[in-house]
Amino acid sequence: MIGILLNDNSYEQDVRELLMAFFPREVFVHEVQEGLTLSAVGELDGARRHFRLYLIESRMEGGAWVECAGQKMAGRIWNPEQGVPVADPDPVTEMEIEAAKRSDVLDVDYDDDRHDTKNRIKRRLYVLLMLYTGRQMPWGALTGIRPTKIAMTKFDDGWDEARISRLMREDYYASREKTSLAIEIAKRERELLLRLDYRNGYSLYIGIPFCPTTCLYCSFTSYPIAKWQSRTGEYLQALFQELDYVAAKKRGCTLDTVYFGGGTPTSLSPEDLDILIRRLETTFDLSAVKEFTVEAGRPDSITAEKLAVLKKHGVTRISINPQTMKEETLRLIGRRHTVEDVIDRFHLAREMGFDNINMDLIIGLPEEGMDDVRATMKAVKALAPDSLTVHSLAIKRAARLNTMREVYKDLTITNTQEMIDLTARCAREMGLLPYYLYRQKNMAGNFENVGYAAPGKACIYNVLIMEERQTIIGCGAGTTTKRVHPAENRIERAETVKDVGQYIARIDEMIARKERIL
Repeated sequence: MIGILLNDNSYEQDVRELLMAFFPREVFVHEVQEGLTLSAVGELDGARRHFRLYLIESRMEGGAWVECAGQKMAGRIWNPEQGVPVADPDPVTEMEIEAAKRSDVLDVDYDDDRHDTKNRIKRRLYVLLMLYTGRQMPWGALTGIRPTKIAMTKFDDGWDEARISRLMREDYYASREKTSLAIEIAKRERELLLRLDYRNGYSLYIGIPFCPTTCLYCSFTSYPIAKWQSRTGEYLQALFQELDYVAAKKRGCTLDTVYFGGGTPTSLSPEDLDILIRRLETTFDLSAVKEFTVEAGRPDSITAEKLAVLKKHGVTRISINPQTMKEETLRLIGRRHTVEDVIDRFHLAREMGFDNINMDLIIGLPEEGMDDVRATMKAVKALAPDSLTVHSLAIKRAARLNTMREVYKDLTITNTQEMIDLTARCAREMGLLPYYLYRQKNMAGNFENVGYAAPGKACIYNVLIMEERQTIIGCGAGTTTKRVHPAENRIERAETVKDVGQYIARIDEMIARKERIL
């Protein structure tokens, strides 16, 4: 358990997120509690305009804070049992380390640019955490989910690669490898976005919040299809109302991409899928659509009949997501299919003519090690998907891995740079190049999620949602609409409720929420 005590909350979120990067499975609180093991404390001195940063290891004794392993920055600021914490501090400068050791006061100008102030505070806190734990983070002090946006924005401003690299290394302490990856992906994203008028067009996301079962790590809006089988018609009718509204509102605008996500869209019956896509075809002008993706993520939801419906209606891209090719892990995480099911459904989709198939994998699943990742990559390589999305496990607040942490506390979760390097190397050996990237809070190893694709097979929608360059309208329970105002560099959001019953009952309200921003 980690406590955060701040007498100025201006940068609370930034402090919290950086702490979460170093301590991803900890509970964070704002008050003294029994069992609290570490506290990061920031104090703002109003007169001197200074931000004070402390690391103190603490325990409860009579309701008071008691220091255990060091003094407030004047003494030891790392665990003495670990000795010298970092042999090679690159990209962190020796000057920053020495400054952190000498003083508990960071001189910042609170009347200056907030972005610069925030980064200075994060850099100092990052150094303290690095010294305390003896670890560096692959992305340095970067805590946002879209690191490629930094490179994209600077390319737009006319910066060259060398200058962008210096920025990411010196201002954020990102490693050479992650800096190079972000720049490579940003260049590829820019090329992809040149193919469409993303400023005047829009994309459509349709959420199908049903799954065969809910996976151990999942926090998405998802309900067991068995419980809703008799009521999917009600859900579709509410969804049609929302789609009708959007089609009328966006008449005359170019629809660039369509994405069915969830949940697992192929949890629906073939008949429901057919009804839904027919309604889409009669409601929207799909003549300019460059990409139509349907996540058939769970192999246990895929049948020849459903694939035939998707093929008939011109779906151009599907996902068949094993997450791992280890039987024991599939059972542990609650996926009621086998490795053989994955292989069988993949071959079935190929036989039926699908030539753009994505596969999702998760690195850091409970009880998996390097040998398991190696075996999974070998099995995936034999299938030769057209794209591959490699996720680092993120333990979300709503996932059972978090809500039932006592039950699963003995599970070993491991993610290493060696595992990430292996997946990247295998993807490139398959002819797949990285084209989009994002990060999440509480990720195992503090790494990233990377999408790899063969030439011409990259998912445009994935790039659009990560770079936030185009308005994306979400329809269905648990979806978010983002209206982009490029000239103002501003985004407006409207969300629908996650609960399916509430979505059906309050569909008029959900439409009204969209009306306020569209």
